[in-house]
Amino acid sequence: MTELAIVESRADRASVHVCEHLRTLLDWEERVDAERPDADGGGTYFRADGVELRSFEPFHLELERPAAAFDCDPDLLVFASRHSGDTGPLLTGHFTGNVGPAEFGGAAYAVAEAAPNALARLLVAFDEYAPAAYDVGMECTHHGPTDVGCPSLFAELGSDDEQWDDPAGAEAVARSILELRDVSPHRERAVVGFGGNHYAPRFERIVRETPWAVGHIAADWGLESLDHPGAHERLLEALFEASGTELAVIDGEWPVLEATLDELGYRVVSETWLRTVGDRPLDLVDLVESTLGDVDDGVRFGERMDRSVTVCDLPTDLIGTAEGIDPEAVRAAVAASSVAFETDNGGSRIGSQAAFPDPAGDAYDDLVATLAALLERTYEAVVLEADAVVAEKMAFDPTLAREAGVPEGPKFGTLADGEPVTVDGTRIDPDRVRTRRTHRFEI
Repeated sequence: MTELAIVESRADRASVHVCEHLRTLLDWEERVDAERPDADGGGTYFRADGVELRSFEPFHLELERPAAAFDCDPDLLVFASRHSGDTGPLLTGHFTGNVGPAEFGGAAYAVAEAAPNALARLLVAFDEYAPAAYDVGMECTHHGPTDVGCPSLFAELGSDDEQWDDPAGAEAVARSILELRDVSPHRERAVVGFGGNHYAPRFERIVRETPWAVGHIAADWGLESLDHPGAHERLLEALFEASGTELAVIDGEWPVLEATLDELGYRVVSETWLRTVGDRPLDLVDLVESTLGDVDDGVRFGERMDRSVTVCDLPTDLIGTAEGIDPEAVRAAVAASSVAFETDNGGSRIGSQAAFPDPAGDAYDDLVATLAALLERTYEAVVLEADAVVAEKMAFDPTLAREAGVPEGPKFGTLADGEPVTVDGTRIDPDRVRTRRTHRFEI
């Protein structure tokens, strides 16, 4: 069971209002901690199944290692807090730390342990409980504390006095915090975010629309404060360590940062990479990228999940002709038979190679048979040979049309469309100017 710790700041009236609602939403056991000062989380505190609530005198960002005050040895700590800004009614969440000088609590160039999976779940809860007038969002990493003692996040009610005193908003935050009971703070699929604004729509989109969570976010203004990222390698390492990942997404153009991360052994991936990989097993992703190529270079995944693969050349002429008939059916056929495949033209067309289950025989043969069947929609005869697909059809022959006295121009097009024409009073039927054409597609 995940143990959840909740911090109330008596210096923050929004925090007080949220925690007042928390105390009404559960059947709490009231306890007294006589060993710890009341200002530091001692005195009266509250316990319920899997959750503990303690009150502190200072603002949250001034606290140092608050997790130590809790009996429950928390797996996750949530700061119930206000949000300040010109953003109107807003419920928001974020992690803590300073990507630069420590202007608002904590240490400079240091971050607290993040809880990417918990923040993703908090946004879902905010969506469920937020009053109609409230927006929901997530923010970059931008203030202390930097030493919490366990994974943590801020759950905030904003953005000014009206909302801080709003019972409906406070209750929404309280209910959302309680949804984090038994929620693991971390997720296997997570990235660190770099770039973008203080509010992080791109990274929020990743959290909402993919199986990936986002840990710390170093916004543009934080990166600018670093001058040269190579001078702050320890901070960069801490962002990844505290987020539980070695992957990053960069919003914007930061070439020096990207080079520095590569030198440190971290990988920068795109939003497209996250969406394409989705919830596929990461060992399968590694296998595909090591044998066929990178997702960001156009590799896409098929439906097969085999861990033993062989890379084969695809019958590109056959595929290209079949794509002219039904591109969606071609892509579905390639996906159904392969573990992964290359694409061209921004992912819109099938490329030249695919990774098939090893041995590739049956899967490759099934693909060829499906493509041959697609040709039957426009060809009159299709024969599958050992080394080729042979397709035949009757087609308009310009030479025969000229021999029949048809002038080049619109009447050529009419005959090609299968309609008769009249030349000098003579009817010319389409069959008269058609010839059998044979196409051979090597496989």
